[in-house]
Amino acid sequence: MSTETLLFHISDVHFGLEDTRAVAWARDEIARQKPAGVALTGDLTMRARSHEFTAACRWIQSLEAPVTVGVGNHDLPYFNLLERFFAPYRRFGAVQALVERELDLPGLAIVPLKTAIRAQPRFNWSKGWVTKAALRKCLAALDALPAGTRALVAVHHPLREVGTQGTALTHGGSHALAELAKRRVLGVLSGHVHDPFDIMEDTPAGPVRMIGAGTLSQRVRSTPPSFNELRWDGQTLQVRARNLEAVPTPEMQIGDVPEDALPPRAPGDPVAPVRAVPPVDPPVH
Repeated sequence: MSTETLLFHISDVHFGLEDTRAVAWARDEIARQKPAGVALTGDLTMRARSHEFTAACRWIQSLEAPVTVGVGNHDLPYFNLLERFFAPYRRFGAVQALVERELDLPGLAIVPLKTAIRAQPRFNWSKGWVTKAALRKCLAALDALPAGTRALVAVHHPLREVGTQGTALTHGGSHALAELAKRRVLGVLSGHVHDPFDIMEDTPAGPVRMIGAGTLSQRVRSTPPSFNELRWDGQTLQVRARNLEAVPTPEMQIGDVPEDALPPRAPGDPVAPVRAVPPVDPPVH
């Protein structure tokens, strides 16, 4: 009997600007393959509007697998500051119980780490921030796992703090990665940048594998819509970037983490080998 565990890692569906064909395909693949779990790493919606959350919740409830739902910067209310500060998850409605929940599977756990926050002391609130409280909660969950259980940590923003234009992509990301390295996590699953990647990040405590999923929205960067299929056999974690264009995984993955999800326009911006860059920036409304 095979002991392989199949997981799906999906991110940045952006209901309101979702790719309807890709979203239906991902749902059908879950029904066909029956993964042990699905990690949704944030940005379910485009502008956190009620009708977008209604569509997102309906889709999540149709998935035939256990699901954990991360919160992305696009999922916090944009236009209602009172709700953003005092009831930020209210619009998750029917799937609130799935938000930032741990998935415990045989020998493997998916543990959330929140990176999207209501406010921060810099102009761009779309970027990530690992608070001390969020990190403590994540580390406590990791430390409480049964002996021998390996873990994947699910975030929205990649835990990358250097290499961007003068400001951290995720404040506190480097410290968080070092703490995760001490606990020998299998990898950190993230979204936010709309291109898949699978890279090793060095920390003072050792390397950590960072695995990014693409998008299932119309807001593509340099790859067609995709999600990650993960297979864990107890020794090796294999990652495949599934997409409707049948592009091989190495052609889908970027080699570095970009500043944002916008298509690469400047020299030096990370671009996937497939180079499926839209000629104009995708819509934002």
